[in-house]
Amino acid sequence: MATMTVERRPGNVTTPERIQAGRAFSPSVDILESQEELLLMADVPGAQPENVDINFEQGELTISARVTRRQPENTRFLACEYGIGDFFRVFRIGEGIESNRIRAEISNGVLKVHLPKAENTKPRKIEVKAG
Repeated sequence: MATMTVERRPGNVTTPERIQAGRAFSPSVDILESQEELLLMADVPGAQPENVDINFEQGELTISARVTRRQPENTRFLACEYGIGDFFRVFRIGEGIESNRIRAEISNGVLKVHLPKAENTKPRKIEVKAG
């Protein structure tokens, strides 16, 4: 079985990295498991594909997304309640994932990261023969 460690953090805001200005939100995630893969779905509203970075190194999957406030020309905000900030989260990935086949896509503020299982971790049916 493939494994993934998810660290629980209080609230939805993490401490920003030292080199990063502003807030860093910890995106909410769902992790689904099928026979073929683990699917990580993260909420990153406002993030554009070109501003999302996903790295896998030494068993850690790092997701970061930069979000900037968009304001149409010749307008001003009368109210501004939606928190704007970057997203950052790190996951420890078990050895049962084929790291060279990890892929991701983003649509409507949801980032999907596909983590394919290695062949030796997939369940298989063992045939029982008569003796």
